[in-house]
Amino acid sequence: MLLVSANVNGIRAAARRGGIDWLAATAADVVTLQEVRADGDQLRAELRGSLFEDWHVAHAPSVDKGRAGVAVLSRVEPVAVRDVLTDEFEGTGRWVEADLPLAGRVVTVASAYVHTGEARTPRQEEKQRFLTATGHRLGEWAADGRLAVLTGDLNIAHTIDDLKNWKGNRGRSGFLPEEQAHLDGWVDTHGFVDVHRVLHGAGPGPYTWWSWRGKAFDNDSGWRIDYQIASAPLARTAVRAEVGRAASYAERWSDHAPVSVEYAL
Repeated sequence: MLLVSANVNGIRAAARRGGIDWLAATAADVVTLQEVRADGDQLRAELRGSLFEDWHVAHAPSVDKGRAGVAVLSRVEPVAVRDVLTDEFEGTGRWVEADLPLAGRVVTVASAYVHTGEARTPRQEEKQRFLTATGHRLGEWAADGRLAVLTGDLNIAHTIDDLKNWKGNRGRSGFLPEEQAHLDGWVDTHGFVDVHRVLHGAGPGPYTWWSWRGKAFDNDSGWRIDYQIASAPLARTAVRAEVGRAASYAERWSDHAPVSVEYAL
């Protein structure tokens, strides 16, 4: 299973910039999207005429038009789809998971778009509640020993290896100890694995997000906030990981770069 995860920063804008063509060229088996910012008809319209036109689409749009939205695109038809993490986040377009029959096994693939947050505000408290709910879901997956992977934009740099200007961002949302503690818990308590970091090795980087402004991209002053975090049974099958960083600023089709992992199921 080649699984590609991408925050598209708006599916219509990404399509205009060549993002759908880029994703199709990967020959992925499963693609997860975040920040789709489209309803179901709009998403299907952008996929029309591409490799993904006849793929199965599990999509959780936001009730707030033009905001958030996540999806799982797959060659195979899911045996089940769930788009509610907790009642609080229903309709926010931040979570969808699909159970996919692959190589004679069922793999649960989730696409998540975690809040940006803002330190010491209600927005940060909401982000913390979402992360807590995510941890509970991962705990359920671990308890039944399933093959499962959380993909997406988690809006957290886990360690100083995941953020170029880590000193200047201490105390800011995305690099708070209480956020990082959630990722620590998913790994230490539930046995999940940050497969990209494990396969790549120590940092700094590679980063997955750079501001559109200034020289952040050219100077590689980025953050690694996009992940594939797999359950222990699935992580043991991961053989290759890479970040699809554009060759130049002009060739970017999102402010994020896709994260690809190949699993030898």
